[in-house]
Amino acid sequence: MSRRTPWADALDPDHPLPEYPRPQLVRAHWQNLNGRWSYAFTGDALHPREWDGEIVVPFSPESELSGVGRQLQPDEHLWYRRTVQLEGGARGGRVLLHFGAVDQRCRVLVDGVQVGGHRGGYLPFTIDVTAQLGDGESHELVVDVVDPSDTSFHSRGKQALKRGGIWYTAQSGIWQTVWLERVPAVHVATLRVRPMLEAEAVELVVEAGGWPGAVHDAADEASARPDAADEASARPDASVIVRAAGREVARATGPVGEPLRLPVPQPRRWHPGDPFLYELEVRLGEDRVESYFGMRSVGIAPDAHGRQRLVLNGEPILHAAVLDQGYWPDGLYTPPSDAALVHDIEEMKALGFTALRKHIKIEPLRWYHHCDRLGMLVWQDFVNGGRRYRPAVVTLPVKLPLRLDDRRHRRFGRQDAEGRAEFLAELDETVRLLGNAPSIAVWVPFNEGWGQFDALAVAARLRELDPDRVIDHASGWHDQGGGDLRSLHVYFRKLRPERRWQRERRAIVVSEYGGYSLRLPGHEFGPREFGYRRYASVDELTEAFVALHRDEIAPAIDAGLGGFVYTQLSDVEDELNGVLTADRRVRKLHADRVREVNAELAARFAKAVAPAPHPTRKAQDASHDHRA
Repeated sequence: MSRRTPWADALDPDHPLPEYPRPQLVRAHWQNLNGRWSYAFTGDALHPREWDGEIVVPFSPESELSGVGRQLQPDEHLWYRRTVQLEGGARGGRVLLHFGAVDQRCRVLVDGVQVGGHRGGYLPFTIDVTAQLGDGESHELVVDVVDPSDTSFHSRGKQALKRGGIWYTAQSGIWQTVWLERVPAVHVATLRVRPMLEAEAVELVVEAGGWPGAVHDAADEASARPDAADEASARPDASVIVRAAGREVARATGPVGEPLRLPVPQPRRWHPGDPFLYELEVRLGEDRVESYFGMRSVGIAPDAHGRQRLVLNGEPILHAAVLDQGYWPDGLYTPPSDAALVHDIEEMKALGFTALRKHIKIEPLRWYHHCDRLGMLVWQDFVNGGRRYRPAVVTLPVKLPLRLDDRRHRRFGRQDAEGRAEFLAELDETVRLLGNAPSIAVWVPFNEGWGQFDALAVAARLRELDPDRVIDHASGWHDQGGGDLRSLHVYFRKLRPERRWQRERRAIVVSEYGGYSLRLPGHEFGPREFGYRRYASVDELTEAFVALHRDEIAPAIDAGLGGFVYTQLSDVEDELNGVLTADRRVRKLHADRVREVNAELAARFAKAVAPAPHPTRKAQDASHDHRA
């Protein structure tokens, strides 16, 4: 049985994933810390006396590519150690230590002294280690990790210590790139970019680090800003240049923390068929960073017949999407290479799909960059948490039209106020992290009731954070009537248009369906096969896929369906319902037939949203004669 992807054999364990990890904030001076670290498992928080061996970072210890293959238990600590030396030291600036993601809680120590930590397994964090590593000498870096996985209310996605069916092998520890960066004392901390298509402009906010008024987190905001007038006068200025294919379009200078609006005349609109990206250069004192943005708008609007549709740049667009779990049989959450990320996106695009729903996972930032530059729309799920879910809440609605009020938190496993607050804080941070990506069109805070709570209030919070994107507030069931989409999951019945679609103020989408499975010997995970309908060959599966879309999706498009998300991009462990096998070595559908049916659906959508043709003069005369 294949557990390795085609990229695994080319993996250099001393230099895995060497690419710059943050494409929308690029600097020249950085140092990748991926590679071989020492590791140890202990039963307590005491520094290990002995080390168990070597682990390849950033692959979790449960994965094959880590070289470990051991599950971290909730009552254990996982320790990492390596020596670190920043060539040239701080050089009068600052030294920042970046972690792409560590699952779930960690402490970071340099030479035995704690310098920082983090809680939350899906988001990046940064520690200023100038005092510890700025001398350019060699130092010991240690990371202590704890992961309760699905035994607590923390965000965990589809990880389960007892995996099976739609729940996958739990992973832990460092699973994204670790890196050092040397920056000037005053430097660009973050960029917030907002394309304003109708105004033919882009709005940019440069947030700075290293100046007296810089705000590092919400907790010190009040102390950092004692006097707004004094702060405004002390703010350093940032200069910004916008370029299109190397040609300067606009430039501006203004204080950090304040919006800068730059004109983008006759903008070239970002679209899956033309994913054009404008270049950004930002300078702040001695600091220089490079970034990019796409000029586009997303939303919902009525078509020529009054039916709500998803729109891109003001025009109706069919979201022909695939559910993308982001799991790899050899790396779990971590792709074996950057090329593997590109492969999945390009494969789906070549089959005629226009969107991916990133399911219950936040990817490394390079994945979003590839969607941006290749022209793939993204539905971004937030990561679910909460206590163990009740089958009557998360499973029974598959077959019954059950809709529960999600303000009853205990029913949904959300009785912990701390867990709800943690989810909201992570939601805010996720929007800040990914908000500049032009590919992201839809936010999906909750899926099938997993840890769902107060979805209407969450949708309002999302709208305030990001007024420019579509919100699917409750994907699947337990719809609270909010957001921009009426979001259906259809697996065990035929998709049939409903009369109430005509009265719906939101756009209609089928955000999960299909899930047809096919076992291919040599490419399966194990003896189990999970899918919603089983087939015996590539030919049979292909014919069923085509029939599903011609017989059910196509008529639904005529009735108002604006988007669909087929389950799924690849097999994942027991789930053998992918377009690709889990190892990405075999496409389980005939590509020409998939492209053909996707082209048919696109043409059907274009016809469905177009105005009715005006009658010809001959037809008008005939009508007049008939009335006479």
